[in-house]
Amino acid sequence: MSRKVDSVKDINDSKETWRLAVRIMDVWSVVNNKGIEHLEMIVMDSLGDRIQVLIRHDHLLKWKEVIKENMTCIINNGSVYNNDFQWKVCDHSKKIVFLGGTTMKAIELQNIPPKGYFFKDFGEILQGKCKTDRLEDIIGAVSEINHIQSNTPGKKVVVSVVLKDLKGNCINCNLWEIYGSKFLAYYNDPKNNEAIVILLTHAMVKDGQVSNAWSGSKLSINEDIPEIQDFMSKLPTNEQKEKPTQSAKSLSNWSGGSQYSPVERFVHNAKCMSLSQFCKIKHETLCVTVATTLKFAVSKYGWFYYGCTRCSSKAPNPEKAYECSCGQKVEQLIPRYKIEIYVSNGESKYRFVFWDSECAAILGMTAEFMHNSMVENGEDDPMVYPDELEMLLNKKMTFRVKVQPTFSQASVWKLCDDEVFVKEIENDYIVEDNQSKTEYAKLVPNKENLETSAQTLSAYGENDLESIIIMTPTKDVVIADKGEEVDFEASGATQLSGTKPSKKLKIEPSS
Repeated sequence: MSRKVDSVKDINDSKETWRLAVRIMDVWSVVNNKGIEHLEMIVMDSLGDRIQVLIRHDHLLKWKEVIKENMTCIINNGSVYNNDFQWKVCDHSKKIVFLGGTTMKAIELQNIPPKGYFFKDFGEILQGKCKTDRLEDIIGAVSEINHIQSNTPGKKVVVSVVLKDLKGNCINCNLWEIYGSKFLAYYNDPKNNEAIVILLTHAMVKDGQVSNAWSGSKLSINEDIPEIQDFMSKLPTNEQKEKPTQSAKSLSNWSGGSQYSPVERFVHNAKCMSLSQFCKIKHETLCVTVATTLKFAVSKYGWFYYGCTRCSSKAPNPEKAYECSCGQKVEQLIPRYKIEIYVSNGESKYRFVFWDSECAAILGMTAEFMHNSMVENGEDDPMVYPDELEMLLNKKMTFRVKVQPTFSQASVWKLCDDEVFVKEIENDYIVEDNQSKTEYAKLVPNKENLETSAQTLSAYGENDLESIIIMTPTKDVVIADKGEEVDFEASGATQLSGTKPSKKLKIEPSS
């Protein structure tokens, strides 16, 4: 007697003997910094329900040449885990991981809809009606190119364009690295003189703008696929033949780049001074300094706090759900880093407060992931500082901080540990006690239209009031500029960039 087919919506962790009749909607590869590769894919059944599937690196050879996008098949057996991806590509609460005993048979299944897209409405993006942990499919016509950053030392390619939907709604779309290069290659080809319609899958949505993810996103430009051709046909006739224009700002960036160096941006409107001068400050002051992280200043609150899932604000009560001031209804509070560290320079020492984004960038993991890992190992005391936090110590960095003399501390807004960058700040900007008052108050001139670079710095502070124009795609990195990924899973498989496992996968021998 043959086994009946299960529905995707019914998948849970009660068994591993699931039998699914599905279409492979999307498949992509993820390679970590050690060169270890794994596959991820989305499958959908005849009812239109979808679930994400992960194929570990130790099963890669068995499946890599077998799995084809848009094929229909029968899949038997697989481990089921909670869908704990930080950035999800479907709504299912579970995910499937292939086992050594997983089988798959290609078969023609006419009752399953063909491969398609689930486009996010621009109006909902502008109104903030988006799940904070969800990757979306986006389609729109490029109405303007408002920023181009070329690939130069210390910078990565990024192209920021304005996308317009058929209702006239406009959003910013940021295309990083190979995605930006692909767009520029198409745009600069003299044969392409018509409107540009782009389709971006698995796009990150944040603050009314979108960006490609580092893995999983696919960019299609004016390709011969039904969705793009249908969109193009619905554009006004005059717009179909109109190539998007470049703003004056993008032309300036493309031709010669910004006239302001990364260092100038970093120290803009801040007092540059040595650490020994911090104790002389009487009022809250924005400062730039160079120091080395020394040791933790252990407080009664531990190394993290519970906060909102959307913004960095602290929850009023870690035991209860609440509505945050940012408008987010927080049902499940998440841990966020807040770590006090003594920094030193020569004989001087001061207490710096490191916030969530800086710590996550340096450590390569979220506070939630680190906290969950500790709990799994039987440790739930917030006063126990995990060994991984030691990575924050003994680092010489340039800091942009707000000195708060009332509390004898400084709140870190930005930081950079690039050796050349640190030396330039230290040698050319930091002044000592014995220098003149004029030198002591040295400021970078408040130049008009000082541009903001999205990837000049290693990390940006949670409380930085200076808005960052371009949204960078989330990536699990130690230092963002260096592009060093972190291998989180003992199995060697990493997840879709910006994801985080909260439970170890069961490892079994490859079949």
